[in-house]
Amino acid sequence: MNLIDSQYTETPFYGRRRMTEALRKLVDFPVNPKRVSGLMATLGLQAIYPKPNTSRANKSHEKYPYLLKDYPIVRPGQVYSTDITYIRLNGGFAYLCAVIDWHSRYVLSWRLSNTLDTEFCLEALEEALRKGVPEIFNSDQGCQFTSEEYTGVLRRAGVLISMDGRGRALDNIFVERLWRSVKYENIFPRNYRTMQEAREGLSRYFTFYNEERPHQSLGYRTPKAVHFGKEEKAEPKKLLKRELSLTENSFLLC
Repeated sequence: MNLIDSQYTETPFYGRRRMTEALRKLVDFPVNPKRVSGLMATLGLQAIYPKPNTSRANKSHEKYPYLLKDYPIVRPGQVYSTDITYIRLNGGFAYLCAVIDWHSRYVLSWRLSNTLDTEFCLEALEEALRKGVPEIFNSDQGCQFTSEEYTGVLRRAGVLISMDGRGRALDNIFVERLWRSVKYENIFPRNYRTMQEAREGLSRYFTFYNEERPHQSLGYRTPKAVHFGKEEKAEPKKLLKRELSLTENSFLLC
């Protein structure tokens, strides 16, 4: 499952057959296509569109239309977006939820959980709203985000709710790019053993991501500089310099 996780993050267009062939080159034991298919199903993976079993819809929940097609995003604080991904631990997986600002790519909040309940997503949402209230908030149609608890917080804050179309990865492209960066630059190299290790490591990484990691699409500025409208002049912390040294050879700029 860890090998499938790594390979799929690199090649999300691989289906069962290509994934099987890729795995056969990585291991010295037989790889059965049916077994690969079953493990991909367990992780909720299918070719082109990665959904790690985190976005199960609830038919009784109200769904909202997608509002961001051809919508100009011109400033920080205009549109927030959220999603859930899995991260691998030794012996299992945990779930990571984050809220980002679309314009600046700034990670406003994040939470890690060992269950797919709504509570950890709500905590991330409420923290993000304390930092500013956007015009539009976008998510997929997973039951966590369509629940009355979640949408009620947004409605009371006067936020327009937008939701991806079913099976449309590109509707929430900036969060998908964030997950790719998080996995390649932090999760895979670190190989966390426990939830505590993962929380501590991700805390350092998101600080690095926001404050020091240059983004090509932002003119090589940092999300923090774009979000708050100024460049940081302070010297980078030593801890963040070490984080940079571990990823400088494999930057994936988004």
